[in-house]
Formats: sequence, structure tokens, C-alpha cells
Amino acid sequence: MTSSHSPLIRLSGAAVAQSEHVVISEVDLTVAPGEFVYLIGKTGSGKSSLLRALYGDLPLHAGTGEVCGMDLLSVTGRNVHLLRRQLGIVFQDFALLPDRTVEANLEFVLKATGWKNAQDIRNRSTECLNWVGLGTKGYKLPGSLSGGEQQRVAIARALLNDPPLVLADEPTGNLDPETTEGILDLLHAIARDNRSVVMATHDHGAVARYAGRILHCTQGRIVEEAAALA
Repeated sequence: MTSSHSPLIRLSGAAVAQSEHVVISEVDLTVAPGEFVYLIGKTGSGKSSLLRALYGDLPLHAGTGEVCGMDLLSVTGRNVHLLRRQLGIVFQDFALLPDRTVEANLEFVLKATGWKNAQDIRNRSTECLNWVGLGTKGYKLPGSLSGGEQQRVAIARALLNDPPLVLADEPTGNLDPETTEGILDLLHAIARDNRSVVMATHDHGAVARYAGRILHCTQGRIVEEAAALA
């Protein structure tokens, strides 16, 4: 675990590969609590691969890394759950269980991460749904919700264990502009709560409208750009 002031991400000379093909390398990166970081770049530039390395789905090909105090070089299939308990992860396709209600989706995650008391589980699910503005829709199946509502459920799920770091991979990629605005408002509110958010996106309009630090994935490297001041 990290202290409230320790960087949540530290990468030094990090490289990430898929099928032995290095997609991004020489990454030196530190992310502090409360930062909102945009990871921008074309499709295939390494944004998603870097996020996957941060949540332990891809091993580092070279260099060193630490996320929420855990050494990425020590992460294995047996202990990756210890890393992910400290993270919130939001995907483009929502990744909700379609045959379970919204509330049951959240309760499933809480039980899988060690929560035992049924009342505590219900209370935490309700609290997170209220936070994303869906407190009255816990009984619905995901398929009956709009795309924006499903992404809000996914964000509620990401916040269940009160993580210091949220990783969002193209979270607005399947949403219309108006819905995108609401999701971005929500993600920035998360960062204002002294969490860090790292968001991969190819939506340059979002970057222009909402303040944040900008990391550009290009030609297999990361280049930091001037921060958005919106």
C-alpha cells in the first residue's frame, strides 16, 4: 500500500510487448494522488497495452514499475488480485454481466474481493450507485439501460473498494457527445476526491474541454504535452 502522498504509479525504462512485439518502450512516468492523466494516441499506439501492464494483465517486457505500492515485476496470476483490489478499472464495452441486475453486478464484485456481510455489501452497492446518479436503477438489467447509464454502472463498480487509482480504457468510445460529457464530469469528480485517474482516449475534443495532464503515445514512446487548461 502507498501513503496518501506517495506516487500511485512509478515506471522507469518500462516497455510493454504483445506476442514479443514491443509496442511501447522507455516509459518513465510518475503519477501522484489527485492527478487526471490523459493517455492519447492513435489506435495501436500502445495506450491500452500500457494500461493492461498497469493492472497486471501484461507483464513488463523491460524496466521496472510500481502501482499502488506493488512491484509489477512481482505480479503473477496468483497475486494479481492484490493489485486489482487497489484499482478501479473501466472498459469501453462496460463488461457488465448481462444476466444479473445492476445491483447484483456490484454485489458480485464485492463478494469476489472479500466482502462477507450482506448488509455491508448492499449498503456499499447503494452508496456507489447513488454517487453515479443511478440510485433508483439497481433492480434493472444492464441491457435495459442506455450506454451512458451502463458506463455509470461500470464506474460505480470501479469505485466499490474505494481505490486510490482508476484506469479507464476509452470509457467514452461507444458514447454520443452529450453522454460523453456526463461521463467525463464523473471521472473528473473522482480525481477531485484525491484519487488519480488515467484515461486512455482518442477523443481530442475531451482533452481540450477538460483539464488534465496529457501523455501522447507516438512511435512507441510517450511524450508529455502541455497540460489542458480547460
